[in-house]
Amino acid sequence: MRIPAHAVCTAIREDIVSGVFEPGSRLTEELLARRYGVSRVPVREALRTLESEGFVTTRRHAGACVAEPTEQEAADLLELRLLLEPLAAARAARRRTEGHLRVLRGLVRLGQERARRGQGEDLRSLGGWFHETLAQASGSPGLIALLTQMRHKVAWMYAVEAPARPVDSWAEHGAIVDAVARGDAERARALTAMHADRAAGAHRLRVRISQHAVNTASGPH
Repeated sequence: MRIPAHAVCTAIREDIVSGVFEPGSRLTEELLARRYGVSRVPVREALRTLESEGFVTTRRHAGACVAEPTEQEAADLLELRLLLEPLAAARAARRRTEGHLRVLRGLVRLGQERARRGQGEDLRSLGGWFHETLAQASGSPGLIALLTQMRHKVAWMYAVEAPARPVDSWAEHGAIVDAVARGDAERARALTAMHADRAAGAHRLRVRISQHAVNTASGPH
């Protein structure tokens, strides 16, 4: 059975995000084909997709390598998320379905319960599902795709500290859902912007930053 390129792409991306393949390391088609038990054709397609997403770069004489993000690229990623997540929430307030609301409310109930019990690992997963569902509720395929890609890249570039007051964090999630349920796009946008801004402060770079880019940035302007 032929394994589709998108499944191979997902597997390689997960291995990059989890650190199996470090920034700067080579990604040969032969090695990857053996690792995932596929032919080189889906691997080649997957590497092209990952290059378009910014996880892979192609170097002369070296071929495909895991990208080495610069400090500026990492900072830009968080800044873009600060712009796009509030937009998604505003659109969700106008386009959400009852199904979306049921899932969002269920996640908030679980999150608040786990926060009270101090179950931090569960909270990380629940938070991811919450923001993914909120994006889906926007009804904008292009925006959903961008936010999904950004979520992968943030997980790759940053370690995220647990919120100091998880109960307060999940109260913010609840307020966002209330605004979405009422169809109040501007309040949903404002609450999500405040929540995302607070969360950005808990991000710490964890990937190796391109030294060349750092030196370039520190030169004269």
